[in-house]
Amino acid sequence: MKTILLISRCPPYPLHLGDRLIIWHLARELSRRGYVIDLLALYDRAEDPGQVDEYRSFFRHIELFPEPRRDGIAYLRRLVAPGGRFAASAERSFCPPLWHSIAARLEQADYDLVHCFGSVSVYEFHPLFADLPNLITPYESHALYLRSAARGGQLGARLRLPFVRRFERFMYTPYDRTVVISEADRAQLLALQPALSVTVIPNGIELERFRPRGTERDPHTLLFVGNYEYPPNQDAARILVDKVLPQARQALPGARLQLIGNNPPAWLRQLANEHIEVSGRVPDVTPYLARATVFVCPLRIGAGLKNKVLEALAMGIPVAATPLSVDGIDVRAGESAVIAPVEQIARRTIELLGDAALRERLSKNGRALIESQYSWARTASSYEQLYEEICRAR
Repeated sequence: MKTILLISRCPPYPLHLGDRLIIWHLARELSRRGYVIDLLALYDRAEDPGQVDEYRSFFRHIELFPEPRRDGIAYLRRLVAPGGRFAASAERSFCPPLWHSIAARLEQADYDLVHCFGSVSVYEFHPLFADLPNLITPYESHALYLRSAARGGQLGARLRLPFVRRFERFMYTPYDRTVVISEADRAQLLALQPALSVTVIPNGIELERFRPRGTERDPHTLLFVGNYEYPPNQDAARILVDKVLPQARQALPGARLQLIGNNPPAWLRQLANEHIEVSGRVPDVTPYLARATVFVCPLRIGAGLKNKVLEALAMGIPVAATPLSVDGIDVRAGESAVIAPVEQIARRTIELLGDAALRERLSKNGRALIESQYSWARTASSYEQLYEEICRAR
């Protein structure tokens, strides 16, 4: 049995926010295997403290702390003063209440290992538990995300990128292991800091919930699912509305587009018409994944592994995606997904709509890929193995 202190940049709920999925499923799987886990987490939604009961059974102890405001001067101070990059006291940390709580838990309980989820919001607490086995999961390289955004023409991303690269050169260096969810993120972190020990453990899927239903699919229906608070998903929606659907309707006048997911902005809601459905968040995305003809994911900004693509593959809906959309997923072009650059995604989607045999092959192979490599049980087992390696090394 292992006793773990989990320090996280966010709580494990709600699950429609993708960065919370892995914390929820990993904690649930490990608690079922006899692990004792205490959770200290930051939160940024007013609803978060009232939703603790949704995951209370996974943890022995839970504390949540409001996400503190951080100004640019505080970040700059850490870059120019190497001795202050990691907090030496509560007062010098971004979040003194979280510092005090970590210190208290370490005095009150014996932990086998400390696991941090997040990057700039949690990395600095390492001095508190440096004498214990430890690891950090920053999900992805933020520098990789900003690089793709800068290439997409975002000036703010181009200006922030040098600073983020400097942070990623030092943030993870004292940790026993750094875990990311795709090989692209691993390569980026190692390019910035070759001394890091970086492991790739991808996210998983609930295989029973996301599974083919055997229902007849609606004809010529394109689907994209995303949290539209996230700018890359807004960008993808714009590509689908402006480029993909018009070309699809020229070839197939009955083609329609479904944009499903949390908090679509006003400009996107206003585009809804008889050919474009903008639903907002729905209680369950699986009926949409079960009935649409093709899942189209034209992401050109982002990093990490895309849960939406895993879910689509698991449901057996044929996927047409940009290379960035399938980063970290072991798809084979033409066998488990159609992969094309964003300027070709419309044409390849139209070809897929017209090729029933290809859709059937992608559906079958996509599901088989998820079953073999992307279950949450497999993710938890990978973390168990890593925990053992870290503890043995100590």
